[in-house]
Amino acid sequence: MKLAEAVYAATAEFPSNEMYGITSQMRRSVISIPSNIAEGTGRHGKDYIRFVSIALGSTFELETQIELAQWLEYFNETISSSLSQSATRIAQMLNALRSALLSRYS
Repeated sequence: MKLAEAVYAATAEFPSNEMYGITSQMRRSVISIPSNIAEGTGRHGKDYIRFVSIALGSTFELETQIELAQWLEYFNETISSSLSQSATRIAQMLNALRSALLSRYS
């Protein structure tokens, strides 16, 4: 949720012509992460693994979008680095959760 808040704040400064481009895409990706975790928590077994995997994929999408936004100079290195570090940490946690679930339900 903190990453979503940070992405929303960072993208608020993007050019207005990007509202339906990278701004929208980054916001959808970051919202997808906790949304899929929440939905997966209500499931069991392979369904839970699937939702965690989708959240992980959204995290990877966001990491790419952060890199692109920095390349386009929509935000500075400090913001880019902070967002990237947060996304990487979330990806690591999701990967560990997915591995644990795979061991449990295999």
